[in-house]
Amino acid sequence: MKTVTPASDTGRIDLSRQFLLAMPGRVGGELANTVIYVCEHTEHGALGLVINRPTTLTINDLLTRLDLPLSLEIGPVGQAPVFFGGPVQTDRGFVLHMPRGQYSSSIALGEDVALTTSRDILQDVAAGQGPAQLLVTLGYAGWGAGQLEDELGQNAWLHVGANSTILFETPAEDRYDAALAQLGIRAGMLSGDAGHA
Repeated sequence: MKTVTPASDTGRIDLSRQFLLAMPGRVGGELANTVIYVCEHTEHGALGLVINRPTTLTINDLLTRLDLPLSLEIGPVGQAPVFFGGPVQTDRGFVLHMPRGQYSSSIALGEDVALTTSRDILQDVAAGQGPAQLLVTLGYAGWGAGQLEDELGQNAWLHVGANSTILFETPAEDRYDAALAQLGIRAGMLSGDAGHA
């Protein structure tokens, strides 16, 4: 199965709404072994969220820190982990969610998914009225103009179209393998020593 890279009218690749998979030995530090959901990719750079690195902080913990009263209606979502979204602005929350809803600071990411950074979505979650599916992160992964393209040219990342099952339903520890499987690849097939012609 081959991944298809969307292109704009100018021929520039657009990896928005794709998963990036860190190649072993090519991506180090805080982004090693990550799956990143690319929220936005333009000629000015890219913004994505790591979706397979849960922290020990739960959504209940986060809401309590924000002084939001927890309703009994919050249910099991309160025990879900908050994820390390990336090394940029780690004190700021980002919420990927379905359905999109009506929040004051949201970006639509396709027909059903949105990225929201405003407090009103967390107020809804605390009241038990939040989106049916959500993933909360602290921080994000960011690239400047041309930086992600350069890293792709150095074989640092694989990419494949994102899907909501992996994003919201697959256990965090299985997301890397599940995204690789969409490409017909198993983790054992990857080498950190990619060659260049």
